[in-house]
Amino acid sequence: MTPRHRWTVLLAALLMLVGLTGTAAHGRPPTRPTAPVPPAAQQTLTWTAGDDITKYTTAPTTAVAGRTTIVFENSTATGNTMGMPHTLTFDVSDPKYNNDVQLNIMANPGDAQGGKYTTEVTLTPGIYRYHCTIPGHEQMQGVLVVTAGGGPDTTPPETSATVDGVRNEAGAYVGGATVTVAASDTGSGVATVEYAVGGGAFQPYTAPVLFREPGTYQVRYRAGDKAGNTAAEKSAGFTVVAPPGDTTPPRTSATTEGQRNSDGEYLGRATVTVTATDDGSGVASVEYSLDGGPFLAYTAPVVVDRAGRHTVAHRATDRAGNTSEAVRVSFTVAPGGGVPAPNCPEWDERRTVVVGTVDTGVPNRVTRNRCTVNELIEDEKDWSSRALFLKHVRAVTAELLADGVLDERESRAVNAAADASGIGTPGHHSGYRDLFDGTKASFDRWRQAGGGAFGLTADGAMTSSSMVPGMGMLWFPRRTYDDFSLKLRFRDDAPGTGNANGGVFVRFPSVDDHPEEPRPEWVAIKYGHEIQILDRPDGDLYKTGSVYGFDRVGLGGAGVTPKGTWNDYEIRVVGQHYSVFRNGVLINEFDNTGGQRFFPPRADDPGTDGRRYAAGHIGLQVHGTADVISYRDVRIKEL
Repeated sequence: MTPRHRWTVLLAALLMLVGLTGTAAHGRPPTRPTAPVPPAAQQTLTWTAGDDITKYTTAPTTAVAGRTTIVFENSTATGNTMGMPHTLTFDVSDPKYNNDVQLNIMANPGDAQGGKYTTEVTLTPGIYRYHCTIPGHEQMQGVLVVTAGGGPDTTPPETSATVDGVRNEAGAYVGGATVTVAASDTGSGVATVEYAVGGGAFQPYTAPVLFREPGTYQVRYRAGDKAGNTAAEKSAGFTVVAPPGDTTPPRTSATTEGQRNSDGEYLGRATVTVTATDDGSGVASVEYSLDGGPFLAYTAPVVVDRAGRHTVAHRATDRAGNTSEAVRVSFTVAPGGGVPAPNCPEWDERRTVVVGTVDTGVPNRVTRNRCTVNELIEDEKDWSSRALFLKHVRAVTAELLADGVLDERESRAVNAAADASGIGTPGHHSGYRDLFDGTKASFDRWRQAGGGAFGLTADGAMTSSSMVPGMGMLWFPRRTYDDFSLKLRFRDDAPGTGNANGGVFVRFPSVDDHPEEPRPEWVAIKYGHEIQILDRPDGDLYKTGSVYGFDRVGLGGAGVTPKGTWNDYEIRVVGQHYSVFRNGVLINEFDNTGGQRFFPPRADDPGTDGRRYAAGHIGLQVHGTADVISYRDVRIKEL
């Protein structure tokens, strides 16, 4: 081997050692894997925003399907002179619009990107709805129509219809039939859906149509798209017959099971079992509805494991077409302490069992259900009588004794401490319990949801971050409250001459795995009430003391104080009546009756009908990096 050949072989070996080449497979030249190259974007769509909170400065209206570069800019260059944040968010919750693009960009002139963001997405034919998610900016919205490209849309929508109801052996619908029409369009999108009965005129289809009168029906239907194409008429035929002599509906009943605390709340989960009987034609179907939702087919016990107040309605239909009136059962599921924390009635991790102010010296052990002994004692609760509290403690210690958590001596010590504590005697408690007292231990009991962040300051306050962007809240996940008086102090710490936009959320359900709202912070926004904090003279029309979206307090009634001073804030909720006090002065009262709509209108907002919970959580809002706000001395009294 020549010296030159030896150096060639040695170099090849070294290259293999450091991974710069590979050995060749037998009979093939060596290959090197390459990463797939994504297709280049075929179009760029740009949205801009400025000081206006009612509309985007510029926004596209049409596009073609395919790879797309999205640009969202909210900067001084686009007219934002106030440092106001905006978002560009694609709505994925409304089935009328495309929901295949998850886009949620927050931008403001002072952020790390200077308010300009670029991302790539793939658009499909149809209609996208976009909007700003910052409260008060709901009018900033619009639609983007995406076509398939290659020419105008000439294809009409696709339509179909289904007929539902109880059928007899001949196939006729007994007692009634419901016709549901569906339409879809992959081009410009569906514009109209219509139906007609027999030879009658077409009329707009907005909801399933119920036919109760006996007879034979022919329902015609059609749809049109935004490009002017109309689908060919189709029809669905069926027969409705009167119920036989059986006119008595079935009977339903429900049992609720699970581990309960002394308030009767279910710890962690409750299981509802529904049964139905019918002495006539027999049960055809059983249905249930959870928390006012649609009725669904009941096939197995319903497990409810979200903290809060819940209602399960149940009904049944027999083979003659008779449907029973819905019967309701209500109950409360006690909240957990985080994920995957236990579902305990209180939070108490002190080293020893302390009843009231009496230290037993007994170790505060973790029990089988992962709650500590102190948490099961519930000495922070306002007990109506001493006898009731002592009975509760005896029941808890008897169970822990049987389970081997306590021995005989420890059980006697805990019961003796309960007897000596005075809990349950008149005037023993002021009633207010600290949720945040300025210590790290109490701060750690709260949890951040959504954007933004809070930090614990040296003076014992929770202050929102001026560095972490986004809107969100710090919420207290450990339990819910029904009737209460919530007291806290807040301070406007916004930089410069601006004013902080904040608020207190009350009576909202758990933000974890909500069935209708995947964004945790929006569970509180849509299903709880925000008691506004905002002393700014312009901008949002809801000022401090307002029940956001429903009951406005103007700046003149908000009790404005100089910026940078601490303010006392009390929110009192009894039943569905809300009272708001600032520095001891009543500044607003609100009755949370049904049927009230959110204003300015928000397409997916449930109004007060979706906010009439009997109990819920507490949360403190952070609105953005320019809306720096501090909270302290958060305490609550159950009424």
